[in-house]
Amino acid sequence: MKKLLFILAILPTLVMAQDAEKAKGILDKVTNKTKTYTTIQADFSFGMENKQEEISEEYDGIIFIKGEKYKASLMDVDSYFDGKTLWTHMIDAEEVNVDEPDPEDEETLNPATIFTIYQSGFKFAYKGEETIDGVTVEVIDLYPENRDKPYSRIKLKVIKESNDIYSIEQVGKDGNNYTITIKNMNTNNTMEDAMFVFDTNANPDVDVIDMR
Repeated sequence: MKKLLFILAILPTLVMAQDAEKAKGILDKVTNKTKTYTTIQADFSFGMENKQEEISEEYDGIIFIKGEKYKASLMDVDSYFDGKTLWTHMIDAEEVNVDEPDPEDEETLNPATIFTIYQSGFKFAYKGEETIDGVTVEVIDLYPENRDKPYSRIKLKVIKESNDIYSIEQVGKDGNNYTITIKNMNTNNTMEDAMFVFDTNANPDVDVIDMR
């Protein structure tokens, strides 16, 4: 009887360990595949939702990634990051802000981190499979080890057949949830470093605000 009670007591721990191990196996496959890419170009949708405030919005965007560098276009804003300096070009306002961002600042989900965010600083659990528009995805919840993060968890969906990321959802503690869904992805295209720097000479009418 005591053996049975002991087994029942530790069973949840064993199940969680198995779920974590399965999640790690899937993430390792995603990591190994991502490491083979010299560059990534992806079309994506960016969704913002707050159920309490009845807010649900979605926007299309595109991102180019080369190592730590990226250029992203979303909601009439072009962002250029060369690995150190960030130029945020607000097209309608004809203004560009120049800054050197803190990599630890995570108020919102940065599209450039979608392919690497899970690699450190998280505990994870396998949550099962889903079928979305005929595509089977494996669902993994990521829980930040640093509890001061502005979100409680990140839900990652990975395409089972290809080990590519399907979507990533940041569940905010303030009720705001942000989801990036990959619509199309091309890899290993040639990208010049200059495309990740805002060209002030080509945009003489844009006001430059240096916030460094």
